[in-house]
Amino acid sequence: MTDCIIANPPGGAYHSLMAIEKFYEHTPSIDPTAFIAASADLIGRVRIDKDASIWYNTTLRGDINSITVGEGSNIQDNCCVHLADDYGCHLGKYVTVGHSVTLHACTVEDKCLIGMGATVLDGAVIGLGSIVGANALVTKGTIVPPHSLVLGSPAKVVKTLDESVEQANYDHACKYIRVAKLFRERPEV
Repeated sequence: MTDCIIANPPGGAYHSLMAIEKFYEHTPSIDPTAFIAASADLIGRVRIDKDASIWYNTTLRGDINSITVGEGSNIQDNCCVHLADDYGCHLGKYVTVGHSVTLHACTVEDKCLIGMGATVLDGAVIGLGSIVGANALVTKGTIVPPHSLVLGSPAKVVKTLDESVEQANYDHACKYIRVAKLFRERPEV
């Protein structure tokens, strides 16, 4: 049995509701500095760290394992994050997850960028400072070395990135921290 907490967005509009649901004894843990969009859904064993943001129509379903979203990371609109019995889903610090990405039971290390529409599957590990290109399919168990550019379906490492890309990925995540702050602080409509 689950308890569902429905929170009205600013202005109390009924067409856009956020659901933060308990799943058995597990309730999402959300740092007070995080931004959770009005239409996002967080269920069960989900932890959202400092300055992270979860954007519109995104679902994080922590039912059969756990989900962690590290400090300063952002998961953009229309994403799906889920698990497997043997694998949770863990994002490091300052990760950007583009629109309409599916992350399933995988690990994304610090300062990575996951491009729009990409899918990362069970047991895959995306190494520090890497970029997964738009619409890439990272198959089950793939280990991506740090500072890699990964493209295609199935995805392959196509080159090693200069470490300056890691800084660019960090800067991109910081931009989302600033944008999320604007959303948190906006006056009610």
